[in-house]
Amino acid sequence: MLEKVNTNKENIFNYGLFSKLEIKKIIVPLIIEQTLMLSVGMFDTLMVSVAGESAVSGVSLVDSINTLLIFLLTALATGGAIVVGQYIGSKNIEKSKIAGKQLLIASLGVSTLFTIICLILNNQLLSLIFGNVESSVMHNASIYFYVTAISFPFIAIYSSAAALFRAMGNTKKAMINSFIMNVVNIAGNALFIYVMKWGAFGVGFSTLMSRIIATITIMIMLRNKDLIVSIRSYSFWKVNIGIIKSILKISIPASLENGVFQIGRIILTSLIAVFGTTAITANAVTGSLINVATIPGQALGLAITTIVAQCVGAKEFEQAIAYTKHLVKLSWGCMITLDIGIFILLKPILSLYNLSAETFSLAFIIMIIHIAGWVTVWPMSFALPNAFRASGDVKYPMIVSAVSMAVFRIGCAYLFAYGFKLGALSIFFAMLMDWSFRCICFYYRWKSGKWKQYAIVE
Repeated sequence: MLEKVNTNKENIFNYGLFSKLEIKKIIVPLIIEQTLMLSVGMFDTLMVSVAGESAVSGVSLVDSINTLLIFLLTALATGGAIVVGQYIGSKNIEKSKIAGKQLLIASLGVSTLFTIICLILNNQLLSLIFGNVESSVMHNASIYFYVTAISFPFIAIYSSAAALFRAMGNTKKAMINSFIMNVVNIAGNALFIYVMKWGAFGVGFSTLMSRIIATITIMIMLRNKDLIVSIRSYSFWKVNIGIIKSILKISIPASLENGVFQIGRIILTSLIAVFGTTAITANAVTGSLINVATIPGQALGLAITTIVAQCVGAKEFEQAIAYTKHLVKLSWGCMITLDIGIFILLKPILSLYNLSAETFSLAFIIMIIHIAGWVTVWPMSFALPNAFRASGDVKYPMIVSAVSMAVFRIGCAYLFAYGFKLGALSIFFAMLMDWSFRCICFYYRWKSGKWKQYAIVE
């Protein structure tokens, strides 16, 4: 679907900013990193399932809020990484180091504010969003929310540091730290859930410990003086307004986009809650599997951000086009291959979750709907717009996402649920409409070439 350009692909790999080997060195660690990071949710859900469906549901409901806040922090990290990447592409290494330090300052401040709000308003937020759930589910949700809120500053700093490594094209370091985080989390779950019998508190405490350890490790790695962006001192009171503005120019629209997307998901999670614990649990189980299934697309989207940001900083737009085409097509191929495997193994995978027959059946149908979307429109809907963001064109994806979420994801979900009485599946039929609309809008933005006009670095 992507437009043809005159740039020869082999010439790009031979003479462009990134060779085939360099792209491989970026992509492979990203796929492994995303596998490790996103599988954390799957292992949390699987391991806490021994404490019963109320614990699974409570953790799932809180994760919808946590995911919103973490996505906002990730958008901030991505904005900083894009600015850093464009400075690296323009060969302004000193500015890239300053931008990296300012990103860490901003991340710490914003995440600390999130933690304070969530700790003070724990019960009020949960009651406002999920007030109609069973008391046992709410009890588990409250405990899990308290513990995981403390981890926000750590995951913010970790995400920012990992984003800086990706901006440098050094994705191996972020992969190593994801491995550390994953191992600590799984070991903690085994101890706190299976041995200590702490249930929702155990899975939350394990998450907190894993984020603290991974953050300490990655910050030590970032001190390496041989890195392009090496940060060896942390004068958090020295704020560079100009750099912060450049970061926020990218981060605010991206945060709004992520915020609208996650708020929409929270609204839909509350709609799912109306259909009972069976629907909540099926959504929780499939949610963890969905994260794993989109790993190739997510990883290649991050690779697009890294590569296009440096191309734009170097004013090499033809290279940005060629690399993006290659990576989106690769994303499509990887998603199709993985999703065929998921389809074949779907029933055995779902059988691991100790589900009732009704919950199992609903979870199976939900996954089939997702597979249909993944192999058709997902790469154009979610991988391609990373090229726009990396070039500085962040407002267009934000507007498309907000409109699509409001009209299709939410509007059609309620129409299908209450107008056509389709039950919990209404949310997922509406999701396919949302993805299709995004695909069309981003394809025409790509063809127009307007995304090339928004570089942050002059």
